[in-house]
Amino acid sequence: QVQLVESGGGWVQAGGSLRLSCATSGRTDSNYVMGWFRQSPGKEREFVAAITLSGGSTVYADSVKGRFTSSRDSAKNTLYLQMNSLKPEDTAVYYCAYRRGYFILPSAKQYDYWGQGTQVTVSS
Repeated sequence: QVQLVESGGGWVQAGGSLRLSCATSGRTDSNYVMGWFRQSPGKEREFVAAITLSGGSTVYADSVKGRFTSSRDSAKNTLYLQMNSLKPEDTAVYYCAYRRGYFILPSAKQYDYWGQGTQVTVSS
């Protein structure tokens, strides 16, 4: 079992920044991918970004490319999502997720474990 706990959400004005964290604990696999997803009311869960175990490969959704940066601190077993130039349309509950294996996939159905989510609200 793998446990994920997000933190760092909150309220910010458009153009501002937030950094989300996701602490990982439990028995992790030898290779895995960590991802960020978000979900707004009435919408499906949407891929935001993902990063491989080594941190050598990162993929971003087009909607956040150039504004968001995902990174990880292996020593702390923590995943981060730095969000800059935030827009009102970035408002959502943000989830971190864990996927066994080597490959980054954008489908939420491909992820094995999920955090509880943290709310991000961007006002105009």
